[in-house]
Amino acid sequence: MNHPIASEDFVMNVAQELPFLRRYARALTGSQTSGDNYAAATLEAMLEDPDLIDREKSTKVALFEAFHAIWTSSGAPVAEGETGIAARAQAHLSKLTHNTREALLLRTIEEFSFAQIGEIMKVSEAEAQELIRIAQTELANSITGKVMIIEDEAIIAMDLQSIVAEMGHGVTGVARTRDEAVKLGKAERPDLIFADIQLADNSSGIDAVNDLLRALGDIPVIFITAFPERLLTGEKPEPAFLITKPYTEEQVRLAASQAMFFSSTETLHG
Repeated sequence: MNHPIASEDFVMNVAQELPFLRRYARALTGSQTSGDNYAAATLEAMLEDPDLIDREKSTKVALFEAFHAIWTSSGAPVAEGETGIAARAQAHLSKLTHNTREALLLRTIEEFSFAQIGEIMKVSEAEAQELIRIAQTELANSITGKVMIIEDEAIIAMDLQSIVAEMGHGVTGVARTRDEAVKLGKAERPDLIFADIQLADNSSGIDAVNDLLRALGDIPVIFITAFPERLLTGEKPEPAFLITKPYTEEQVRLAASQAMFFSSTETLHG
């Protein structure tokens, strides 16, 4: 039975969940452009075929289920024409077991239950758990490198240092301000940057990152913020990797593995 796709309540619910779908899509592809293209394709497909959405499920589960159907049918994890980190992702993606990274992102970044992941991916709950286990192992063993942390809260900075060190990464240091970040990054080029948004002297972590990328070239960046919606506006540039405060250790580990996975192996050091 068809349902009016544009009912006011449904449209409002989708609008509330869309920033998180776009966050997932960008983490999945390693690219804002490619991720947003998949999110847009999902919305277009929903308009063309209202039965693509199961109204018996929560809006978020139904929306992600529709996205996954589009994603798996396309067979193209990174859009053509991407450059830099995103372009290099194709070769890296081929090394992962099919569907494992999708399941892990759904669990760790979007915090779906195993049962919900099964619904979204159309597998059993047990299969969803196994896919996540495989992904954790493959990503953890994939790549290590040098990590720089831009964070003005000492406890959070120490926690991040501890987590990435346990993963086998080196830490180049911690910067509390924009100027410190630029100085630290130029002194030793990192392979990955963790960056808070608001820094100690009211400077911007985003500005610090932009300064570093202009000076050092492509480096994957993971932003950490208590207000993710402020960075998920649809305007460019947006982060491909975004963690919400308060975060979990699992989220940090996944984001670091994802970001390292998408970066160039030529710049990494064990």
